[in-house]
Amino acid sequence: MSTTSQSKIVSPEKVYDALNAAKTADRVEITLKNGKQVRGSLVFNPLKGSVRIIDIDKELSEDYGIGEIAELKFL
Repeated sequence: MSTTSQSKIVSPEKVYDALNAAKTADRVEITLKNGKQVRGSLVFNPLKGSVRIIDIDKELSEDYGIGEIAELKFL
């Protein structure tokens, strides 16, 4: 499986644009500004400025704000 990554995202505008593009990705990996990495399916709510990552394997769902995201990769 190949991994396509975007360059590190720093501004909220770039994060927003990348999240809109990621809606079609099967899986993503986000790196938070605190260094934590999370993988799973992406649900992006642009009106609330929130991101939900759903990890089916771990039966886990976590919510994050756009401002917490430092990097986004498509898997």
